[in-house]
Amino acid sequence: MDKVLLVTGGGRGIGAATALLAAQRGYAVAVNYTSNSLAADEVVRQIRAGGGTAMAVRADVADEAQVLSMFQQVDAKLGRLTALANNAGVVDTTQRVDEQSLARWQRMFAINVFGTMLCAREAVRRMSTRHGGTGGAIVNVGSVASVHGAAGQYVDYAAAKGAVDVFTLGLAREVATEGIRVNAVRPGIVDTEIHASGGQPGRAQRLAPQIPMQRPGTAQEIANAIVWLLSDEAGYSTGSILDVTGGR
Repeated sequence: MDKVLLVTGGGRGIGAATALLAAQRGYAVAVNYTSNSLAADEVVRQIRAGGGTAMAVRADVADEAQVLSMFQQVDAKLGRLTALANNAGVVDTTQRVDEQSLARWQRMFAINVFGTMLCAREAVRRMSTRHGGTGGAIVNVGSVASVHGAAGQYVDYAAAKGAVDVFTLGLAREVATEGIRVNAVRPGIVDTEIHASGGQPGRAQRLAPQIPMQRPGTAQEIANAIVWLLSDEAGYSTGSILDVTGGR
């Protein structure tokens, strides 16, 4: 059976590392991006240069119409989806809750929660034996912030990732008899561009002393966990949340 993977937010960081590793493992990969087409195209170029199959597909995961269009494009060009890495996400600038706006919360949940749910829904519609599919695997990318709460930084982000945790558990049980496994990876502090997008480009290195292993993780280390959970090697794992945090 052909293995077809969609990686949301696949142009950079953890998403790009996941797309590249999965391609090496034999997946045809759809690399989703929202605005940075150059980054997504470069991931696709690298996959094709290595003999793999890949496409870039633009969609804002918070927009249902765009998500529907994205899945239809993947159907048409790569075939029926068998794997989803729900990686797209955002943080924001450091603020206390009493400084945050409703607009900020709505954006945070629209992308991190509703985007994850929309993509998972469309994946289930393609993978589930109930819908004529042959099964598949979904990995949601959460954050250990859902455990620590991110006080004084971005409690709203932590709350959104907490919702991803619970969604993972519920969906896993809901589709367990339909050939679909649903798991999550919760990264700790990882050295990617997401910190710069929240106005703190040096955050990962600055927080290193708070991590038992005394260093931030790499995108590759998170991708290793995601691709393992997608693989048949994790065939008896569903509803699992794997912390990849350096002990934090």
